[in-house]
Parts: sequence; structure tokens; C-alpha cells
Amino acid sequence: MRKTTTFALLATAVVALGCGLGGADEASSSGGSDGAAKGEEKAAKTAKIGQPARDGKFEFTVKSSKCGVAKVGTSMLGEKAQGQFCLVTINVRNIGKESQMFDGSSQKAYAADGTEYSADTGAAIYANQNAETFLNDINPGNQVTGVVVFDIPKKVKLTKLELHDSPFSGGVTVALS
Repeated sequence: MRKTTTFALLATAVVALGCGLGGADEASSSGGSDGAAKGEEKAAKTAKIGQPARDGKFEFTVKSSKCGVAKVGTSMLGEKAQGQFCLVTINVRNIGKESQMFDGSSQKAYAADGTEYSADTGAAIYANQNAETFLNDINPGNQVTGVVVFDIPKKVKLTKLELHDSPFSGGVTVALS
């Protein structure tokens, strides 16, 4: 009986060790190729101002970027920047088969040192006051153009954007310089 128990434990250990090694080999071999594929995919997804770039159901075209703006809105209604506003005019086209909402808060901007800045959705309301562009569903094949606003420190210069069709998408990079 004692030999049987020892043999059963030994057999279980060998099977567990074999499964663990197989899983580790699979993870390391697929991790290396996935990492290279993701790096290639990321490089292929970088666009410039004026070039279309796709993420999920949206095709983005950054039309322009203007920084150094102190206030958006009118003299009666508006918002002042903590630092400076960068106004990024973007055309968003739905290339999917279902309607989807463009959410400005899912967009990110980056400085040369890698500092990430989030969009100022409150200021964007004033920057887009004459157009119902964002936070409305965009039907398949339709497109809207609007302004995404970033409030950044006065001495900072944005170098790239990361645009997303949803908060959980991989995003696409657009170089600003």
C-alpha cells in the first residue's frame, strides 16, 4: 500500500511538472512572437496629421492641432485653461456595421517625455458649441468633425495622440510633429 501511494504521488508530480513545462514553453514562445507582432502592429498604426488611422469601428483623421489657447467658448459662457488648451480637430468616420458613440474622454495626448494627458470634456462642450458632433451615435458610413480639447501646462508641447473607438480598444497613434 505504501509503494502504491508513493508511486501515485510521484506520477502526479511528473504529470504536473510536464504540464507546467509545456505551458511555460508555449507561453514563452507565443509571447515572443506576439510581442514582435504587437510591436509591428503598433508601428504600422502610426499616422500623421491629415492621414486616416483606424481603431475598431472608427477611422480618425486629425485635421489640425492648435495649442496656446487660454479660453474656449464665448465671453459669457466658456472655460479657462489651467495651463493652455490644445484644440485638436478630428474627423471621425464609422467604418463598422453598427452605430457607435465617439467619446472624447477615451482620447489621450502625450508630450515628448511620455507624460499622458486626458481630454477635457467640459472644455470640449464649449469648443464644439455650434455642432452636435461628439457624444452622439455615429451611424455606419457617417462621419462627424469636432474638436477634442486637452488642458496641458503652458510650456508643454504635445507630440502624439492615442485615439480610441472605445475606452477598451487598443488605440491608434497619430504623430503631431
